[in-house]
Amino acid sequence: MSVLPLVFTSGWASGINAYAVVLLLGVLGATGAADEVPAALQRTDVLIVAGVLFLIEAVADKIPYVDSVWDAVHTVVRPVSGGVVAALLAGHDGSLPELAAGAVGGTSALVSHLVKAGTRMAVNTSPEPASNFVLSTLEDLGVAGIVVFAVFHPVAAAIVAGVLLVGGIVLVAFLWSRVRRFLRRRRQRREERHLAAAREGSAPVG
Repeated sequence: MSVLPLVFTSGWASGINAYAVVLLLGVLGATGAADEVPAALQRTDVLIVAGVLFLIEAVADKIPYVDSVWDAVHTVVRPVSGGVVAALLAGHDGSLPELAAGAVGGTSALVSHLVKAGTRMAVNTSPEPASNFVLSTLEDLGVAGIVVFAVFHPVAAAIVAGVLLVGGIVLVAFLWSRVRRFLRRRRQRREERHLAAAREGSAPVG
């Protein structure tokens, strides 16, 4: 069977939590639970780094506004990680060219990342922090479940990931008005900080 379904699903999951994908696939491969995992993902140093970064993201991703900054920083990291993991999976399997697999994994990771970032912006329009914690926890559990499921049932997992991706796009489109208000408010706060700093700089000393 082609590795394409696993490539697509791992890309989708990487767009939400790239470190969790690397960590889960590496652990599944290192423990012998899955033969589809390339050796590069099973290396001890890779697992340690992925585990540390996963723990950092698990905290940052649950704090209002910090999660949006974290998402902005990972606009490049997640698609690149999705593409690299996809290329490694294709190279290990041999049923799909690595370049094509990287393109599929990177693209699905980019789209799911944009969906996640847009959803978080909408959630951050609410002043209470509980929604961020709940949403982040559901994302972590969803990524873990879908990645493990994809290793053993790649086609079914790819269908689930595809449905979630389309549903996320529709949700972000529906919430876009809230996202725009969030961006406008953040831009106003930035301008106010600049004006306050300018006033302090021009204030007479003594």
